[in-house]
Amino acid sequence: MLKAVIIDDEPKAIQGLSWELSNFSDELEVIATFSEPEKALHYLKNTELDCLFLDVEMPTMDGFQFLEKLEKKDFAVVITTAYNEYAIKALKKEAIDYLLKPIDSDDLKETIAKIKRYNHRNISTDKFERILLNFNNRLHHKKITINTDGKLVFLEPDDILYAESDGNYSTLYLINNKKIVLTKKLKEVCEILPRDYFFRIHNSYIINLNKIKEFIKTDGYVVLENNKRIPVSRQRKSDFLGKL
Repeated sequence: MLKAVIIDDEPKAIQGLSWELSNFSDELEVIATFSEPEKALHYLKNTELDCLFLDVEMPTMDGFQFLEKLEKKDFAVVITTAYNEYAIKALKKEAIDYLLKPIDSDDLKETIAKIKRYNHRNISTDKFERILLNFNNRLHHKKITINTDGKLVFLEPDDILYAESDGNYSTLYLINNKKIVLTKKLKEVCEILPRDYFFRIHNSYIINLNKIKEFIKTDGYVVLENNKRIPVSRQRKSDFLGKL
């Protein structure tokens, strides 16, 4: 069953497309609809889906600006528009298809077939990493899967001392004095690391709780086993103490 989301600033357009898609209810389920793209961006951060039906002409943010702001896009995108001038631009933005309003049932049938082919043919790196991560967790229970430099590295939690943010990048510091640079923000790294072992102690740092040697309360920092001093954020201090 394909999971779909619809974004269109016109409620009637959402209603119409939802009704058309209901004819394919044995193949596709509309899990959410949005008339405000900003709310959709927040929703899609933590939602798995197979396809997105996206309007182009929206007042606060057009469809192409929306695609630019997406943090991840491992699903098929179908542009919906009343203007066929957007067709070429839509395809250049990696949309698999576009539908002209009012949407024709036969055109929609062909689009759903394209979505199916897309999902069979394409498993993005991020999606593959998540699949392998879940499999690895079931198999090894504790190992952490890291995707870096075109390869997957499997680490035990005790291999990692801490992680540090560097803008859109992060660095994992390991116990063997090695480090791994990741093209991920620290927030994304936080989602990979098991919460039983790791805690985001500061906007710029995640530490391994088992590697703390000292906590200097007066100055507000921890000392790790490698003598690295890391500050404790005031906002996170109470939660940190609750972890100890």
